[in-house]
Amino acid sequence: MAQTVLGNVILFFQQIGIYDVVLPFLLVFAIVFAILEKSMVFGKEPGTNNPRKNLNAIVAFAVAFLVLASAQLVETITTVSSRMVVLMLLVVAFLMLAGMFFKDEEQFKKHLAENWNLFFMIIMFLGVVFVFIASIKTKAGTTWLDELINYVSQFWTSTAVASIMLIIFIIAAVWFIQSPSKSENSATDRAGEEGGHHR
Repeated sequence: MAQTVLGNVILFFQQIGIYDVVLPFLLVFAIVFAILEKSMVFGKEPGTNNPRKNLNAIVAFAVAFLVLASAQLVETITTVSSRMVVLMLLVVAFLMLAGMFFKDEEQFKKHLAENWNLFFMIIMFLGVVFVFIASIKTKAGTTWLDELINYVSQFWTSTAVASIMLIIFIIAAVWFIQSPSKSENSATDRAGEEGGHHR
């Protein structure tokens, strides 16, 4: 990093543990507290529909501190968070570039959002899975992704791997063939509406 005033501030934050202690603590605390508030695992305040904020805050505080006690967990959290931001930036960059081919927002939502939502959800799910397995390390210091790549590279010609790939291909093909098209769905909806009007 360049030796500038703001660069020295970032280095100072690193030295005092802002990125290794404070930010992971706040992230874990916020996520756990939000989940507890939404799920209301510990019940509600007597006589109200509000969650038990004090109890939820204490549990989230304790969980966040327990996470800080493990250096490996903190390293995994920081690595996963940074790579998740990269995934989000890639999606935003793609949407910005794709938006240049449409006249207005309505056309963009109509053609891109409807046709690409499922695709983006699948891609993001696979991206999150790869981020996690590429961030969690084994005792030997290698990541789960490295172990998986090494295993597949050694045994990709074996009968077991070939059978798994064949099963995945068959399931995908059957799902694609059996899934109703948009025209069939629209025709079914119109038929239902016409039947309702006749009644």
